Amino acid sequence: MAFNISVVGLGYVGLANALLLSQHNNVCALETNLDRVNLINQKKSPIQDSEIAHFLSKNSTEIFATSDPFLALENADYIVIATSTDYDPQTNYFNTSSVEGVIAQALEISPQATIIVKSTVPVGFTEQMKQRYKTNNIVFSPEFLREGKALYDNLYPSRIILGALTEQAQTFANLLKQGAHTDDVEILLTHSTEAEAIKLFSNTYLAMRVAFFNELDTYCEAKSLNTTEIIDGVSLDPRIGGHYNNPSFGYGGYCLPKDTKQLLANFDGVPNDMISAVVSANDTRKKYIAESIMARAPKKIGVYRLIMKADSDNFRESAILDVISHLRKAGADVTVYEPKLEKPFSDDFSLCNNLDMFKSGCDLIITNRDADELSDITDKLYTRDLFHKD
Repeated sequence: MAFNISVVGLGYVGLANALLLSQHNNVCALETNLDRVNLINQKKSPIQDSEIAHFLSKNSTEIFATSDPFLALENADYIVIATSTDYDPQTNYFNTSSVEGVIAQALEISPQATIIVKSTVPVGFTEQMKQRYKTNNIVFSPEFLREGKALYDNLYPSRIILGALTEQAQTFANLLKQGAHTDDVEILLTHSTEAEAIKLFSNTYLAMRVAFFNELDTYCEAKSLNTTEIIDGVSLDPRIGGHYNNPSFGYGGYCLPKDTKQLLANFDGVPNDMISAVVSANDTRKKYIAESIMARAPKKIGVYRLIMKADSDNFRESAILDVISHLRKAGADVTVYEPKLEKPFSDDFSLCNNLDMFKSGCDLIITNRDADELSDITDKLYTRDLFHKD
């Protein structure tokens, strides 16, 4: 049976879910950005993700995108909310206004629909919404995906979790599994608050691994030890494994910085040491990286790429931005090579998108992730990317 499904928000999460569900259902996407609407209707991807681009251009399934809420939401069986919820440092809380607005709109236009919240929210948010609107038709479903691999991670999910013990939640979980390209995926139904906590604790654990191996690298660099050999030896323990072990300038991106801070905020009044340390360790690492760079007394520092990961177009909360800020406070002259930018968005750096001029004009070039096109300047390259992987 095909369902009418509306997806609100066409970022990584929304678009990946829309494509997954469109294989067997009627999907209409609601997006306020008209450029994104037009690109989707032209079967072009508005974000950098090779699987999404291929799926849109080659797949026979159809997604219709619109900026009209009534056209998108009317007669929907399920409404998937995937709008942005940035962390607000002033309130120590996610800004959930976009999600709340869509919930109110959805209940007005299609009160019979089951609302699936895919946006990351604070622990307890869904229950608050259910009480506010006196409905049990709001379900939280955490999303576990990587930037640049959003559709792939939906087609081959590690698990499917729905935060409601209802028939509608089970049906939607089955729809997600139906769209997956693997049968080897477990479905877990929980209460909504537990599902919200699963999301935050999962990402905080990953951030903890990043912070751990970064501090291992800091120790090795300070003591003149071989980081690669030590990480190789540690990772051979099957209880630890060889994943999420490549040093970097710090964790960043869409999820880990805001999710760790939100979880720490949710710990208010609850004893903790480790969660606080995960957040502070990332700041310590970025300061250390900047100090290590300045210790080389560079005259002009080049920064190769602002993106967080290979095959991504995301600069948001990129660790390199904080490193640049520390360098500028120390008086450094910083030039950035970032072909995704047409002009600087900050006074902290100038922009040079001619790669040859960039490489010749800087006496030290730093990069969070190494690249083949830097192989000719290894003598003036600073990176902590030891395993050439994200």
